Amino acid sequence: MTGPQLEESAGFDRSTIDYIQRAAASGLYEIRGLGAKRRVPNFDDLLFLAASLSRYPLEGYRERCVTKTVLGTRFATRPVELAIPITVAGMSFGALSARVKDALGRAATEVGTSTTTGDGGMTAEERASSKTLVYQCLPSRYGFDPDDVRRADAIEIVIGQGAKPGGGGMLLGQKVNPRVARMRTLPEGVDQRSASRHPDWTGPDDLVIKIKELREITDWEKPIYVKVGATRVFNDVKLAVHAGADVIVVDGMQGGTAATQTVFIEHVGIPTLAALRQAVDALDDLNMRGTVQLVISGGIRSGADVAKALAMGADAVAIGQGVLVALGCNSDSYITGGQHVSAVEDYARLGTAPGFCHHCHTGKCPVGVTTQDAALELRLDPAVGAKRLKNYLKTVNMELTTIARACGKQDVHHLEKEDLVALTVEAAAMAGVPLAGTSWIPGTAPSRL
Repeated sequence: MTGPQLEESAGFDRSTIDYIQRAAASGLYEIRGLGAKRRVPNFDDLLFLAASLSRYPLEGYRERCVTKTVLGTRFATRPVELAIPITVAGMSFGALSARVKDALGRAATEVGTSTTTGDGGMTAEERASSKTLVYQCLPSRYGFDPDDVRRADAIEIVIGQGAKPGGGGMLLGQKVNPRVARMRTLPEGVDQRSASRHPDWTGPDDLVIKIKELREITDWEKPIYVKVGATRVFNDVKLAVHAGADVIVVDGMQGGTAATQTVFIEHVGIPTLAALRQAVDALDDLNMRGTVQLVISGGIRSGADVAKALAMGADAVAIGQGVLVALGCNSDSYITGGQHVSAVEDYARLGTAPGFCHHCHTGKCPVGVTTQDAALELRLDPAVGAKRLKNYLKTVNMELTTIARACGKQDVHHLEKEDLVALTVEAAAMAGVPLAGTSWIPGTAPSRL
């Protein structure tokens, strides 16, 4: 006699059954942090065609490869000049502690790149430690201050975020401490839900007016970025260009968040790979490549990812989740007094473990990164965090230049689509590059060569 046959349903697997039963028991949707967990076509599905006989590689230890990046050359009289094309994405004080914002600024300054504020305004710590700081203008207006706009080096108008395009920001009450509440003019300990659209405009024509207002308040010195979550990218990029943006930031669905509905994270938006292709196509269609710069974000992790993004047409990338991991997110320990202290029990109390944690929204971060708790935030030493992040950004940049040299490029911005092939039909179609071993790009007529 045989035992019971255990066959899991594809449509109603254990995770789906758990979801339905949780919903039935509570009547609430799940909120969590970080980004999508589902597998989607991404930069891992692309490979580089390095130089050999038909192309000549550069000598990695003797020949220079330029990484200088300039953003905001269209209208701004003082464009942002960066040493590397790798920036720190916008993450708010509230989502992160003030000590973390300090660490981000220190590291970015040391490697010659920029940091970005987030919902809730500019902290003194971040402005002091960041040589180059991009100030976000969000639908919530929380913490928005015209004087801080003038003190910034660029302004980023946030239309949407990759993890939750079409949805507003979220900060649960346990992270709204007295300082956060004061900066956002909110009551302490109360959940904060931001608006999903800006109150200052109802369409692209109004965005033109807002961009001009920001230019006038900064005497036309500061570049104006427009950030969109990746959905209808082709049209959104065109509208942002027509509105007068200097820089377009496109955030793919793999981008992270401090807190939002899981249904947003997993089911709204398109992958970064597809979004980048559409953004570049839109700029090409307007003949604005090079005039308007493009920054891509959403799941960028390594120098290989950066190189592929640049080869596809981006001018720079923004990294968020990778930055948090570099600081210690999902680490099994934190450093205090020069000693590593285990955080495993703290993860267990959250019902998770290092490597699996996405509990940024709780404010109970075991390593002191995504918290406003007075005791927990001390687990992140700004000097230690800055050193770790500096090492990570340097490594990513070295990987980028290693690949560029192998492809025979003296400047990382000379990487091009012709250097790439795809491993899958889906990635080839999304990226617009040939399937490896062929000259075929899905969606185009087969080559007769």
